[in-house]
Amino acid sequence: MSDNRDSGKKTGLGRRGVLLGTTTAAATILASPANAQTTPAQPTTTTTGSQPVTAASGNKPNIIMIISDDFGYGDAGVYLGGEARGMPTPSIDRMAAEGMMFTSFYAQPSCTPGRAAMQTGRIPNRSGMTTVAFQGQGGGLPAAEWTLASVLKTAGYKTFFVGKWHLGEADYAMPNAQGYDEMKYCGLYHLNAYTYADPNWFPDMDPKLRAMFQKVTKGALEGKAGEAPREVFKINGEYVNTPDKGVVGIPFFDEYVEKAAIDYLDQNGKSGQPFFMSINFMKVHQPNLPAPEFVHKSPSKSKYADSVVENDTRIGRIMDKVRALGLDKNTYVFWTSDNGAWQDVYPDAGYTPFRGTKGTDREGGSRVPSIAWGPGIKAGSRNSEIVGGLDYMATFASLGGAKLPDNDREGKPIIFDSHDITPVLFGTDKSPRDSWFYFTENELTPAPLASATTRRCSISVAMTA
Repeated sequence: MSDNRDSGKKTGLGRRGVLLGTTTAAATILASPANAQTTPAQPTTTTTGSQPVTAASGNKPNIIMIISDDFGYGDAGVYLGGEARGMPTPSIDRMAAEGMMFTSFYAQPSCTPGRAAMQTGRIPNRSGMTTVAFQGQGGGLPAAEWTLASVLKTAGYKTFFVGKWHLGEADYAMPNAQGYDEMKYCGLYHLNAYTYADPNWFPDMDPKLRAMFQKVTKGALEGKAGEAPREVFKINGEYVNTPDKGVVGIPFFDEYVEKAAIDYLDQNGKSGQPFFMSINFMKVHQPNLPAPEFVHKSPSKSKYADSVVENDTRIGRIMDKVRALGLDKNTYVFWTSDNGAWQDVYPDAGYTPFRGTKGTDREGGSRVPSIAWGPGIKAGSRNSEIVGGLDYMATFASLGGAKLPDNDREGKPIIFDSHDITPVLFGTDKSPRDSWFYFTENELTPAPLASATTRRCSISVAMTA
């Protein structure tokens, strides 16, 4: 479904005018850089005044995509959370201070469709990835789909995946079969799925049901392109960190994601060949079990707040490695979340000022925080135009000099729902979007519409994929 833009027409209320109550207040404040939460002074490498690094300029940049899980719109300091909510986020705040913060960035209502949309640049209905993937279900992202990795490989990029995938279990659906040269610590499910077979979590579960979950739940996987995935360790809901015995608990999983990402940067940062990294943390999806060193490290001392501090710290360490290697001069980093805050599981959940929650076709289900960082992006800039995770495909392809294919990987015609937002990043033009459709499962009936002129209206459209 494409967006048709009448650039000369202004109709209806202002884009903020139809938002009510705290939603209006929060969105309006966020649009002003002067009202963003400040962070402690520290040395920074800003991108102000630097020139964009793109394939068109003769230098293909490195591209890093960092995804947090279920991170709330109002959790980070620059989004009026952070210290104000007892969970400081200095690393994310520094990214925003050195890059561009988006206040109208859209994902999808839940994990699997949100990740499918980012990886393919297509609404999830087109790939069939509309429902949260469950253990034992099999299948997954169709082999015919193009991903960010497979498209960038056509432009000579090395590609790397680590962390949560959640796009199916079949070998053909794994990252190392979908354009990634290598995958490490690949998690196939939502975080709470790893507790289903745990007797400490569900002591009264029928033994036959527990045995079923134990049988079908795969642990962390690894493998290079062309290899069969290998299980590195099982994952459970305990404070155990024993990879040598084949078991690592939820609290420690993101430690492995961070380490693999930093190791990859050390090994490839000076190779001279451009690389693309997809770094996917499990936190802050419930159940939030902070790593031991982060327990009660947040001022609020809740498990969720501690996990936000952990997630921010791990992101910061990756960013510090990028800077230390001198990659900040030719690397773009994009951070966001896969879906809106899951407020139904409060207090183990993020916050959004918008109506709805994860899993709903409301603003709160899809509107997420997002930051872009890199050369040519004005430091401390804020953008309130409609953009989203779907747009990573066309944007990364533009940065890396890749052409979006006309046919899928089986030779059949393909449609992308992605827009190149490099003009937004570099301040040369506005977003090509004037609308965003919210999908749930395989229908759009009825659903709200995010619009640059009305922000919300009721529509009823039958959707066929």
